[in-house]
Amino acid sequence: MAKVRNFVVDAFCLRQFGSAGKAPHILMDPKAFEDKVNELYDSGEYPLKPGYAEFCKHLFVPNFAKMQYNYAQITEENKSLLQSGYAARTEKELPVLLRWFPKEKVPMSEATHLDVILYSREQIIKENKAMGNEAISEETAPWGIISVKPQNVGYELPMQPITMMRNAVGADQGGSGVPLDRTAYDESVAFWSKHATIE
Repeated sequence: MAKVRNFVVDAFCLRQFGSAGKAPHILMDPKAFEDKVNELYDSGEYPLKPGYAEFCKHLFVPNFAKMQYNYAQITEENKSLLQSGYAARTEKELPVLLRWFPKEKVPMSEATHLDVILYSREQIIKENKAMGNEAISEETAPWGIISVKPQNVGYELPMQPITMMRNAVGADQGGSGVPLDRTAYDESVAFWSKHATIE
């Protein structure tokens, strides 16, 4: 009898896999990555941590995938390198204004931790239906891995302000429908006014 998995890589997260994918890249087979995350959780050393809503959890584990963290502090020396533009994570989402450092000009280093971001199976089904995607009815794992963030701390870094705003819109526009938390938003602005992603 096959062992029940707690976590599976969600289709939304597949865009991070491979060198041609969405940064930060995961240079591992998705199934091998999934297996390792389950193994670390089953060890009992890495408990789930609460996320921004009941359906969201975080799992902070060592960076077994050797991912490079893709954000940097904005300084006088590098601020002229910042670029901006409108982008959407999928074809059906609303494009939003983003800013980033080009990866060719700002170096990245290997992170110490991974923030494995999880959504409940119920929320994944809800958002897929709202976006007109087919629900994955055969999947029974209670949690889907929807994003992986490499970082140098074992706790959640502030979500980007634009991501918080996008989450506040309806699921049919690529959000989760969770109302904006002003305190969390102010904390996000304080962090991301001094940092930018590397893409």
